[in-house]
Amino acid sequence: MKFLTLAKNQYTTKIYRNEKISADKIAELQQILRLSPSSINSQPWQFVFVSDEKIKNQLAEVSMMNRERIMQCSHLIVFTVIDEIADFEKQIESSLPEGAVNYYKQFVKMKSETEIKSWLKCQVYLSLGFFLSACFSMGIDSTPMEGILPKEYDRILGIEKGYKTLFAVAIGYRDEKDENQPTKKTKQRLPLYKIIKFV
Repeated sequence: MKFLTLAKNQYTTKIYRNEKISADKIAELQQILRLSPSSINSQPWQFVFVSDEKIKNQLAEVSMMNRERIMQCSHLIVFTVIDEIADFEKQIESSLPEGAVNYYKQFVKMKSETEIKSWLKCQVYLSLGFFLSACFSMGIDSTPMEGILPKEYDRILGIEKGYKTLFAVAIGYRDEKDENQPTKKTKQRLPLYKIIKFV
């Protein structure tokens, strides 16, 4: 299937049916996340796959308007970012080639702590786009969510020291009653002429 066709039919799922994603597909998604792109191959992330119903229910209670989706979905994937710059620098020193490390030292390290952490977060958002597209190509529906309480997620999941939760993605299979799917609700996007420019 062409990617444009996938893009026209992918959407944010609002209602999931009670069906688990197979272990094989979950393993494939884990490998896909591992292969996510990031600037200089920095990989400043960890991804937590949650399928335990008790923990999902705890997370649902600290997820504001996303409560129902988390309780219904097959799995919840929590995207975390490294939050200690010194730890990140040790990681890239031990895992990246000299050229990549030098790029970081020359163009990123000299920025403020806030700017560096913003750069790290941007890399995790790159992995989100990659992940959502992968899910839909595999016939898996998804709901990306920033409407959660990250500190509560860190507490409930016991997120590793030096990392913090950024956002989560519910995945599973849509319920046919979901009115948000493109066959029932036309996608709303700005017209092409407003967002594409030629120079």
